[in-house]
Amino acid sequence: MKHLAVSIALLLSTIDAKHVDRDINTLVSFGTRNTLSSQDDPKRGVGAARDWIYSEFQKIAATSNGRMTVELQSFTQEPGKYQRIAKATKLTNVVATLKGTKDPNRVYVVSGHYDSMCTSPTDAECDAPGANDDASGTTVVLEAARAMAPHEFDATIVFVAVAGEEQGLVGSTYFAEQAKKNGMNIEAMFTNDIVGNGTDSVRVFSEGVPSSETEEEARTRRSVGGENDSASRQLARFIDSTAAKYLKKFDVAMIYRRDRYLRGGDHIPFLENGYPAVRFTEPHENYDHQHQNVRVENGKQYGDLPKFDSFPYIANVARVNVAALAELALAPAKPKNVRIITARLTNDTDLAWDTAADADHYEVVWRDTTAAQWQHTKSAGKVDKYTVKDLSKDNFMFGVRAVSKDGHRSPAVYPKPAR
Repeated sequence: MKHLAVSIALLLSTIDAKHVDRDINTLVSFGTRNTLSSQDDPKRGVGAARDWIYSEFQKIAATSNGRMTVELQSFTQEPGKYQRIAKATKLTNVVATLKGTKDPNRVYVVSGHYDSMCTSPTDAECDAPGANDDASGTTVVLEAARAMAPHEFDATIVFVAVAGEEQGLVGSTYFAEQAKKNGMNIEAMFTNDIVGNGTDSVRVFSEGVPSSETEEEARTRRSVGGENDSASRQLARFIDSTAAKYLKKFDVAMIYRRDRYLRGGDHIPFLENGYPAVRFTEPHENYDHQHQNVRVENGKQYGDLPKFDSFPYIANVARVNVAALAELALAPAKPKNVRIITARLTNDTDLAWDTAADADHYEVVWRDTTAAQWQHTKSAGKVDKYTVKDLSKDNFMFGVRAVSKDGHRSPAVYPKPAR
């Protein structure tokens, strides 16, 4: 099936801070979205928020010409596994799937968590507006879905609002484990968590050593110095370079950590199940407005209120997400079985990989071992091997990426040594 070319710049132009304002204030209006709060009150509690998000996704799906479906992924979490869940509790992830037209089994996931908390994570009665943590991330997901649903993409994009993050990443763990069990081919996962307040940059956290690494993989990594070249780190580089192309005044700050100190986000269960994943977070968090009962104390306002969010900033975070998701879903899949051939002692670098029908050609990229981002590119053509002359594999980091006919590029893949 041939689809009309999607203009990423046009997608970004449809993202609107007024939508962000409305969505965040609507989510806050439910009083609390604590996972342990009411499931069936139509105006207050996590159930009311769930139902509203579901209805919004359904409205968005109506613009997709049947390509987007919406479902409630519900499960009962029994006590015992999570300290913050003391009795059997129903949790629901709200999932909107925009099916790809050419390679639908290749999947990209973007999430935010819609649950909230005040000072106590088990207090289901207190007001927990959660405007930043994480109505902001949920709104990014909704706005990304609005921008992308009317358009066709080669690969599938899943927009998900997860529950139970504040109880221990419960909803995202269930989603990731089910995805692994069902053999879902998730090539990248983004989570947006606390993206409500900033000016001109957003942090993207990515782990170096993979959480799911085997001992054999660890030996290989140690032998070649691949600590800075995991699939998640390549994803962060990809997001950084894509944002630089489409958003000239908004920066991606790559943070070489899985997450912040003392905290953890919904990308972690995906990492633990072997999927590349990153976390988006504002650059300077204000802890007076996170996990706090709403109150004024000694003249200072505490609590996670909408007035502390910047709606234009959240719209820009959504633009970063959409630019990267669109580029990923329009590009070919990452090249498979990428190797750096070590059979001969030489100052050339021999690379090989498996070709795929959806790639128009391949590019070899390289950088200094101390550089954060890829510095050089060489087109290799539609081939399954390439030799970079007079550049030693000992002195540089190399990667291979796939390119479509209309110039969309996959993330680079770091090669494994092979004889």
